[in-house]
Amino acid sequence: MVKLKALLRQHLMWVVLLAVMIPLMIILVVQYRSLVELERTLPIANKAWMRKYLVTVASQVEDLYRAEAEETLSVPRAAFLDGVKTMRWDEVVAHFESHPAKGMRRLFIGYTGMEGRNEFSLILFYSPAGPKCGAGFMRETGSVQWRAAHGASATWLYHGLTGGQALPGSVTKSSIITVDERDPENRIITRPVLGDDYKVIGVVGMILDDDYLKNEAIPQAVASSMPKFFPDDHDNITVALHDGGGERLFSTHPVGDHKYEAAEPLQFIFKDWYLKVQSRGMTGEEDARRVFALNLSLTVLMTLLVLGGIIMALRTASREMRLSRMKADFVSNVSHELRTPLASIRVFGEFFKLGWVKEPEKIQEYGGYIENESRRLTQLVNNILDFSRIESGGKTYQFELADLKNLVLETLRAFDVRLSQTGFSLKAKVSDEPLIAFVNRDAVTQLLMNLLDNAIKYSGTSKEILVQAGRREGQIAISVTDYGIGIAREERDKIFDKFYRVSTGLVHDVKGSGLGLSIVKHIVEAHRGKITVESQLGAGSTFTLFFPGAEDFNTKNAREKSAQAREPNMQVRVN
Repeated sequence: MVKLKALLRQHLMWVVLLAVMIPLMIILVVQYRSLVELERTLPIANKAWMRKYLVTVASQVEDLYRAEAEETLSVPRAAFLDGVKTMRWDEVVAHFESHPAKGMRRLFIGYTGMEGRNEFSLILFYSPAGPKCGAGFMRETGSVQWRAAHGASATWLYHGLTGGQALPGSVTKSSIITVDERDPENRIITRPVLGDDYKVIGVVGMILDDDYLKNEAIPQAVASSMPKFFPDDHDNITVALHDGGGERLFSTHPVGDHKYEAAEPLQFIFKDWYLKVQSRGMTGEEDARRVFALNLSLTVLMTLLVLGGIIMALRTASREMRLSRMKADFVSNVSHELRTPLASIRVFGEFFKLGWVKEPEKIQEYGGYIENESRRLTQLVNNILDFSRIESGGKTYQFELADLKNLVLETLRAFDVRLSQTGFSLKAKVSDEPLIAFVNRDAVTQLLMNLLDNAIKYSGTSKEILVQAGRREGQIAISVTDYGIGIAREERDKIFDKFYRVSTGLVHDVKGSGLGLSIVKHIVEAHRGKITVESQLGAGSTFTLFFPGAEDFNTKNAREKSAQAREPNMQVRVN
C-alpha cells in the first residue's frame, strides 16, 4: 500500500490526466454519435419542415377559393322559390355584381322545371354584354363550357328534378361546395341552392381562371408564409408550381440543377398541380454534412483546448510540487552540509581546548582539517548568499585583469587538503602562456570550487580528477573532468536549474544544496562566457568553462554599453 501511494504520488500528473481523459473521451464518443444521428435526421427534418410549408401554402390557396366560392355562389334562395316562369333575375344579377370573384372566368346558374309533362334542366351563363335569356343571362348550348357546367351540375339538377334532398345525411352547410375537374381547361366549383328540408331548387357555379392561380393566388400565399417558416434564409428557398404535365408555371427564383427536396399537391382545386421547393444553395444532405463537420470540429477543438488547459495546469502543479520537494530536499541537505563541517570544527576545537593535541604533526593535521571544513562551510554559505542575490537581481561583480592560469593553480592548491583527505589524485594540465581575462577573482574561484566539489561527490569509486586550462576556439577554456557516475543525456540541460539534482547512481547517498551548477552558470554568463558539459553514464563527466580574453571581453561590453567609458575595473549586474 505504501509503495502504491508513493507510485501514485510520483505519477500524479498522469493519474489525474488519465482520470480526466476517460470522461472526455466518453463525452467525445457520445457527441460524435449524436452528430452522426443529427446528420442522418437533419435532412429528414428539413424535408418535413419544407413539406409542412407547402401544405400551409396549399391550405391558404384552399381557404382563398373556398371563401370566394362561399361569397360569390351564395345566391339568395328567394330568387328561385317562385319557379322558372317568375325567376327573380334582378336579385341574382345584383348578387353577382356585389360579390365578384377574382379567380373565375364565368358564372352560371342551373335550375329545373316542367313543360307540360316533360321535365327539363337549364344552364344559363351570366354575361351582361350578351343576348339575354333573363336579365344578363344567356344559353351557350353545345359549347365546351356548357358541357362542363352541365357535368359539374348534374348531381344537383338530378336532385332538383326528383324533388329529393341533396345527398341526404351527407350535405351540411360546411360541405355544400363541390369541385369538378374532369375538364382541366374548365375547372368548376358549384354550390346548390337549397330550399326547405335541403331540397335542391337550383345550382350556382363558377368556371375558374388558372391564370389567377399561378399569377396571383400562389405568389401571394408563398410570399406571406415564407418569412414565418424561413425567417433567416427565405431568399435561399425556391418555390415552384407545376401543372399535371410537369410544366413549371411559376417559381420564386430560377430553379437550380438539383432535384426538389419536397413536393405537395394542391388540396381543394387544381389537385393535379404540385407545389415544389428546393434550396438555392446546399441541399439538405449537404447542409447536414456541413453542420456535422462544423460541430465535430468545434467539439474536437474544445476538447483539445480543455485537455491542453488541464495538461498545462497539471504541468504547473507538478512543477510546483517538484519545486516544493526540491526546496524541502535543499533545506534537508543544507542542514546536513552545515552540521558536518560544524561538528568536525567543534570536535577538533575541543581537542585543542582540552590540550589533547601536543605533537606538531597532529596540530598541523587537525588545523588542516579545521581549515578544510571551514572552507566547505564558507563555500556553502557563499553559494546560498549568492543564489539569493542572483534571484533578487542584486548580484554584482567587480572585474579586473587577471591571469586565469595562476587563478586555477591557486584554487587547486587551496583544494589540495580536501583532496588528500578524501584520497583523490588530481592531475592538472595548464597552458604555459598567460591566460589574461577580465574576471572577478572570487567568483571564478567559487565556480572552480563548486566544480571540484561536484567531481569529488559524483566520482563514485573513481578517485581521479583532471583539470585543464588553455586556449580553445579563440577563447580561454577551463575544464574539470571526473571519471564517475556520469549524467544521462536527458538530464544535461536540467542540471543547471536551481535545486535540481540528477537521479542517477549514487545521488541519493550524496548530500548537496542543488545550487552549485546554477550559480556556476550565472557566474560564467556574467563573464560573457558559456559552460558546456560532456558526459557518459558510468564513464564520467567533463564541465568546460569558456571565458573571452581581455580583448574580446572589452569588445562585447563595448557593444552592450557603447555609451559608457571603458575602465579597467567594471561592475556588472546579474539579473
